[in-house]
Amino acid sequence: MLDDGEREKRGAIIESCLEMNRLGINQGTSGNISVRHGDGLLITPTSLPYDRLEPEDVVFLSPDGTPEGRHRPSSEWHFHLDIMRERPDVNAIVHAHPTYCTILAIMGLEIPPIHYMVAVAGGSNVRCAPYAIFGSKELSQNAVKALEGRQACLLEHHGAIAVGASLPKAMWLAVEVETLARQYHGCLPFGAPPLLSEEQIGAVIEKMAGYGHQG
Repeated sequence: MLDDGEREKRGAIIESCLEMNRLGINQGTSGNISVRHGDGLLITPTSLPYDRLEPEDVVFLSPDGTPEGRHRPSSEWHFHLDIMRERPDVNAIVHAHPTYCTILAIMGLEIPPIHYMVAVAGGSNVRCAPYAIFGSKELSQNAVKALEGRQACLLEHHGAIAVGASLPKAMWLAVEVETLARQYHGCLPFGAPPLLSEEQIGAVIEKMAGYGHQG
């Protein structure tokens, strides 16, 4: 029997999955979402249509990766678990295959400081983690490294990850990173765009600290 708090978290995961598709930052069931819960996490099940999910379908993962529930967890459970293990500041993870983030990731490109909003991801760029097959420990290790000092990263030939102190913040950031990717993609036909400096991005991060953007 789920208590009210856990049922609310599971419901928020399902609603956020549906919202990803409504916003166009994901397609089908290719994305996955997790939320920290107790000493483990709650994560979307693998391969089930979002519009058919019930709170009981969301899977609990213990700290050692043992699943509890009626379904298998997302195939990407490794990086969800490892990111939360390495990052106590992270309480929610959104992974999706947004079109423009994925275009850049296919090309192995990071998002450089083309716009001051790059700072919301925690630094002067959104890194692109090297390719590894989906669901692998290697991909998890690459993602954890790319997220050092960051709140988001791209995954080469794959998609994007956004993390946050809460699920709404992680969702907000996922949309912002896709917007940045679209802006960068739009600049590239004109040549290498001018970039903001480390100092300029640092000033933005400092100014935003009290605005609640940093997750």
